[in-house]
Amino acid sequence: MKTRMTIFLFLAMFALSGCTYIQKARRADELEQENTNLRYRLEQLKKEKAKEAQRIIEDKDRELSDLEKAKLELEEALKKEIGEYKAKLQMTERGLVITFLSEVFFDSGKDIVRSDGKETLQKVAQVLNQNVPNSHVAIEGYTDNEPIKHSGWKSNWELSSGRALAVLHQLIDECKVKPQRLSANGYGEYRPVASNDTKEGKQKNRRVEIVILPSKVSKVKEEIIR
Repeated sequence: MKTRMTIFLFLAMFALSGCTYIQKARRADELEQENTNLRYRLEQLKKEKAKEAQRIIEDKDRELSDLEKAKLELEEALKKEIGEYKAKLQMTERGLVITFLSEVFFDSGKDIVRSDGKETLQKVAQVLNQNVPNSHVAIEGYTDNEPIKHSGWKSNWELSSGRALAVLHQLIDECKVKPQRLSANGYGEYRPVASNDTKEGKQKNRRVEIVILPSKVSKVKEEIIR
């Protein structure tokens, strides 16, 4: 009887041991499968990240290419103004900035675009419409620090804003640039690029800047507006 009991206990322990072994083996297989799935997902994420990085690089290169082409076209179109030091082009973090001395467009203290200034804006608009049709464009007016005396403006804020808006309306009404692409701001005398202590410095500060934003920035702005 005692022998039978011993054999029974031995068999029971063996069975339990076998079950435990099977459970451990099954769990090991499950863990291995989980690890395999995780490694596969990790590889997929790495590939997706690499593709996204490549897409961003390609988009950036394309944007820079479009702006660079626009810059070349504008350098040719504005050869006269640039040669007379009345205009310059700069590629900046904001985008392509076209800086004009105010005298290119306006008489002293005025916000009415002169006929020769309209011709210059027509050249700019042609590039805006043909080379960068999806880019938004910011028009910014600036003045020197001379206080308003005889022109009737309340301050340089109004004068700079009026000039920026005059350029905006000219681009819309006569140059057929889509209005939803444009914005206008006046900064008065508060963002000088040169010293107002000299005549030459004041001339540089009286300016209008047309900023062509990268198309990606324009798309982001459209999404925010929506």
